[in-house]
Amino acid sequence: MEDEPALRAFLLRSLRKDGFEVEGTENGVEAIDLCRQTSFDVVATDLQMPGMDGLEFLRRVREHDLDLPVILMTGAPSIESAADAVAYGALRYLTKPFDIREFVDAIQYGIRIRKVGLLQREAGMHMGHRRPFPGDRAGLEARFARALNGVWMAYQPIVSWSRRNVFAYEALLRSTEPTLPEPLILLEVAERLGRLHDLGRTIRSRVAEGSRQAMTDTMLFVNLHPDDLRDDELFSANQPLVELATRVVLEITERASLEGIQNTRARIAALRTLGFRVAVDDLGAGYSGLASMIQLEPDVVKLDISLIRGIDAEPTKQRLVGSMCQLCRDMGITVVAEGIENVAERNTVVELGCDLLQGYVFARPERHFAQPAWAA
Repeated sequence: MEDEPALRAFLLRSLRKDGFEVEGTENGVEAIDLCRQTSFDVVATDLQMPGMDGLEFLRRVREHDLDLPVILMTGAPSIESAADAVAYGALRYLTKPFDIREFVDAIQYGIRIRKVGLLQREAGMHMGHRRPFPGDRAGLEARFARALNGVWMAYQPIVSWSRRNVFAYEALLRSTEPTLPEPLILLEVAERLGRLHDLGRTIRSRVAEGSRQAMTDTMLFVNLHPDDLRDDELFSANQPLVELATRVVLEITERASLEGIQNTRARIAALRTLGFRVAVDDLGAGYSGLASMIQLEPDVVKLDISLIRGIDAEPTKQRLVGSMCQLCRDMGITVVAEGIENVAERNTVVELGCDLLQGYVFARPERHFAQPAWAA
């Protein structure tokens, strides 16, 4: 892809002379169309192009081909454009004028990389392995865009054991994008791309849409990343969850630091003014221990799965959970024990004074609002 006709013709002749099958175009729009119609092993593109520059081409091509090697060429090299080329996953950054052998060597290297990538993908499919998300920004952006479009919520009940009823449902992040299958991976990608607010807004919108299926008196627990507290839309009276605010508990994970969030208490107070309640999620697994309880003054705390797993056989965990339940009762804070997978864990936690429970022993997360099982 080169808009200067003489240089484009020279490069095409040189590649064909070396036995390559090659197509040429003068602009990015035509190049994108060609890439959609034909499987190429490598693309070389000028960085400065009218209409669509080389970096925009990289972003666009990643929407349908995450592995295609792209070589960027430029007659006006700069530290900034070189850094962008690396960030967006360019295979090579060639400065004009370059030796034709350097160009051909880069093309040959790109073809080898392409073949290796295809072989790794085929092997991974046969072995049942998922490929990790790519390190280049263009690939991440393409996958994240698909994942964001495919976000849906799974709902898992939080039950009151003494009453044998559903106290609430937690809305859990899921996506139809197979290359970003896990919520924590999707959150990590959003963080790397600076798109946490976009993801948070999408989650809240999906919960608002899905709430129509829930019983009118059922509470909904919705996860917030601490960075969501910087998003002005969260505090808007027009945000999707405001109509449900009196039924919504916003869970702020204790696994991520609250450092850097200015005026945390004022922000939490603003959420409560809108009608929301606040929970500390994953208590016992995160950065600051009980310090987050002091900052957030939560209505609810959720004990992390690491405290619950195997608690029936571990006296130290029993003493710790029992003390935390007593402390929360003294402070007027509701406690939920999450990650309960068997009857022994359930019985132990109940004996320690925790009545609100969540875990596979009752129900797995589902698209619908499933009713829990009450094992004896």
